[in-house]
Amino acid sequence: MKKRIKMITSFFYLGHSPFMPGTVGSLGGLAVYFLVRNVDVLYGFSILFLFVLGIIFSGEAEKIYKRKDANMIVIDEACGMLLALFFVPFSALAVILGFFLFRIFDILKPPPAKRMEKLTGSLGVMFDDIVAAIYTNLILQVIFRFIIRL
Repeated sequence: MKKRIKMITSFFYLGHSPFMPGTVGSLGGLAVYFLVRNVDVLYGFSILFLFVLGIIFSGEAEKIYKRKDANMIVIDEACGMLLALFFVPFSALAVILGFFLFRIFDILKPPPAKRMEKLTGSLGVMFDDIVAAIYTNLILQVIFRFIIRL
């Protein structure tokens, strides 16, 4: 079971990257985005599925890795990346800007993300990235629906 938990929470071992595992996990989320972005139901289900898996297994992964929100746990980044682009009009610019905004918000953790990170177990792992994704999504919605119409 430990191997399955590691595989799921590291998003197929992307979190074991020696170089910026959170960014690599976010790129994994982008890969899923490109697979599901044209089917709204599948896209929404993918976000929900990753979120539920993260909630179920991230707390257990912390115990396995013996660290709170261990770097190897990147299912939160993959889920957050999908949420960051949800219902944003598609363009290369939107994807690139969304990726960088999400990474910035995930790293800086503006309020209330920092507070969410302090929650225990799976909630702390998942919710700070959800906040970062919501910030990113709101900015992208404004940009691509009101400023730059694609």
